[in-house]
Amino acid sequence: MSITETKTSEPVDLAEYCQQVAQRAKAASTLLAQISGDVKIAWLRRSAQLLRECVDTIQAANANDLEAAPGYGQTDAQVDRLRLTPERIDDIATALEEVAVLKDPIGQVIDSTVRPNGLTINKIRVPLGVVFFVYESRPNVTADAAAICAKAGNAVILRGGKEAIHSSQAIVQLLHKAAEEVGLPPDVVQLVSTTNRDAVGHFLRLPELIDVAIPRGGEGLIRRVSAEAQMPVIKHFDGNCHVYVDGIADLTMATEIAVNSKCQRMGVCNTAESLLVHADVANEFLPSVAKALLAHDVELRGDERTCELVEAAKPASESDYGAEFLGPIISVRVVSSVAEAIEHINRYGSGHTDAIVTNDLAASEQFAAGVDSSAVMINTSTRFNDGGEFGLGAEIGISTDKFHARGPCGIEELTSYKYVVHGNGQIKM
Repeated sequence: MSITETKTSEPVDLAEYCQQVAQRAKAASTLLAQISGDVKIAWLRRSAQLLRECVDTIQAANANDLEAAPGYGQTDAQVDRLRLTPERIDDIATALEEVAVLKDPIGQVIDSTVRPNGLTINKIRVPLGVVFFVYESRPNVTADAAAICAKAGNAVILRGGKEAIHSSQAIVQLLHKAAEEVGLPPDVVQLVSTTNRDAVGHFLRLPELIDVAIPRGGEGLIRRVSAEAQMPVIKHFDGNCHVYVDGIADLTMATEIAVNSKCQRMGVCNTAESLLVHADVANEFLPSVAKALLAHDVELRGDERTCELVEAAKPASESDYGAEFLGPIISVRVVSSVAEAIEHINRYGSGHTDAIVTNDLAASEQFAAGVDSSAVMINTSTRFNDGGEFGLGAEIGISTDKFHARGPCGIEELTSYKYVVHGNGQIKM
């Protein structure tokens, strides 16, 4: 079934259906590896143009998903992530254009040496091959994943959540139309037509056809994919992100960073879920930042010292410090040192994004060296850990793993390499 089809009826033989999708993706990936970068650029630009021209069509499809959202138990934050406004659709198109202008990584010579026997050894960047991408209810991710995978020379099998099925179908139809116009193999991007959860398991058992699986969504999804996949997995676990306000910090700046990290958009993975405050500034800072957070209807759950200083704060449980709330709740704790902040973050954090606010260079260096996260932010918001903000264009996720990629996964993170050796008749003696 090609990406132009939007039927969600169940295939008669689910395993056979998944096998056929993966086979088509494998064949398309071989063709894509040989296609010029100009064709990929033309596809991305035409796709962006079609997205802007078809806002009404996309919003009509999105309205079906929004109408169904309460039946799926979606929270207000999840519905916000699902919603496509004209501005958000334009942002999706802009993201495609940003990917289009990125340097094509395929064929890049990473390293080159000439051996004493005259052999030239080139280390060349190549695509991973076929990406199986499993994600939940953010329809913009459909376009982002397709763009970034194809730009990196990979075919992608998109398995989105049922919550965004109509929105994803509308977007993929436009991507397919653009592909047909510019001569890109249509099976480079395939949207799984069934919402049957068993399909995921079938795909995960096809290592001979799929080179890497990338789950993006809730912890349950990621743990399932990690447990069942017979191919490598690039994981994106929860975003339990922290802001630590040091004893030597600009407290006005600290308030702005803490509020922005928590409140700018609460339902995303780089939102701050925990606030740590040095004891030396707690008396002055906590009542002030609490007032600012309460103005955004954020509930504070804190340790004993926090509850003494902030009347509205509720006692925090042990589980609160490890929670990804994705909503108007933040855990708070007073610490006595940078070392204690580091220990807390490494114990309770998810290795995603953690920030320090300080005017002490030594403290910032200690924090950056000690915190084991994909991104450490110094005197800036956690919300900047993002592929677009890092200049990577669209991202396929923010990996909290260490192999094979970590942090925002842009086009280079979706490539591998091979050695190409040039000789002039040398034989091994």
